[in-house]
Amino acid sequence: MSRRDKYYPWFKDCVGAIDGTHISASVPSGAAQIPYRGRKTLPTQNVMCVCDFDMCFTYVLAGWEGTANDARIFMEAVSDPQSKFPHPHTDWEGKYYVVDSGYSNMLGYLAPYRGQRYHLNDYPGTRLPLSAREKFNHSHSSLRNIIERCFGVLKARFPILKMMPSYSLRKQRNIVMASCAIHNFIRRHAMEDDLFLEYGIDDMIVPGEGPSDPSETTTYANLSASESQKRRHEMDSYRDGIQTGMSRAAQDPPTIPIPTRTR
Repeated sequence: MSRRDKYYPWFKDCVGAIDGTHISASVPSGAAQIPYRGRKTLPTQNVMCVCDFDMCFTYVLAGWEGTANDARIFMEAVSDPQSKFPHPHTDWEGKYYVVDSGYSNMLGYLAPYRGQRYHLNDYPGTRLPLSAREKFNHSHSSLRNIIERCFGVLKARFPILKMMPSYSLRKQRNIVMASCAIHNFIRRHAMEDDLFLEYGIDDMIVPGEGPSDPSETTTYANLSASESQKRRHEMDSYRDGIQTGMSRAAQDPPTIPIPTRTR
């Protein structure tokens, strides 16, 4: 993240954002369709994506049923070596992704404070953030909004994602993957593309992209419950450090603590 960026230095070690979005799915009526009918009226597939701050997708996991919880899809992805998930670190260097309240605040994945206003549409007009935690949440939401703007570009460019034809589920999943690949190609080779310019505003509210359902406490794969809790506490402390630094920024130079990896 550039020193000129408005999020610097608070989120200087953030490498991207993670979220899920619902894409139209064509599923035969009957019992087979039930798992695909989540919070949307029509059947959908829940697609989890990771993006960077150039608005390119760096990971896409498509094909999950619309009723699948975002946190469940996430844990399946990060726990499966075959998924090739782009973890924010190999040897811990303080890097992380921003995620919304549908995910746990855990080492490498920075979530907002729960029980506080968070999403950009929670701050209409002159309803500015009041408490220190709300101010953190507002900045976090503005930064994480890049993944929702990526979804906005994707769905505006490929109308097929809003009304999927009656292809096999495998082909429907592949259409999503191909659409994301073309999205990246256009971003890298046509920086003045009209859709990317339209969705290039940090605080743009993207219709249809809303908050995830709050998750249960997430545990790390292959770690004990106590070790998982310890790593969550490390990220809680890291988040508190950013929030405190933001609160003191007007009086003192900000200092951002970096959590150390447990060995």
